[in-house]
Amino acid sequence: MASIVGLTLQKLKAQEHYAILEKNVNVRAKELSHELNKTKDTLLLKSDKKIDYVYAINSTYHREVDTYVFENSFKVPLNKLSVGKHLFVVGQNHMKIIFVVRIVEELSKIALVTDKKVTTIEN
Repeated sequence: MASIVGLTLQKLKAQEHYAILEKNVNVRAKELSHELNKTKDTLLLKSDKKIDYVYAINSTYHREVDTYVFENSFKVPLNKLSVGKHLFVVGQNHMKIIFVVRIVEELSKIALVTDKKVTTIEN
C-alpha cells in the first residue's frame, strides 16, 4: 500500500512546474528564441545570430550563471539555480535581451517511499 502511495506522489511531483519563464515580448527580442524544455528543467536559447554571453542575477544580486557562449544555441541547466527569481541577460550583437525565470522548487532531491522507508536520492 505504501509503495502505491509513493508512486502516486512521485507521479504528481513529476507533473508540477519546476520553473516558470516570463518571456521578453519586445519586438527586438524576437530574434532570440527562449523557451523551457518539456520537463522545465533546462532553458533553451536559439538564434540565427550568435549569442555572445548569458548571465543570470538572482534575488540577492549574485550571478549564478555567467558564461560566454559565441554559438547560435545554448542550454542552461536550471537544477543548479537557487529557488526564486532569476533575471537573465543574453548579449547578442550589442543588444541585451532580458527576461525572468522563476525557480519554484528544488529539483535536487527526490523522495522514494517503499514500505515504511523513505529513501532520498540526490541528482
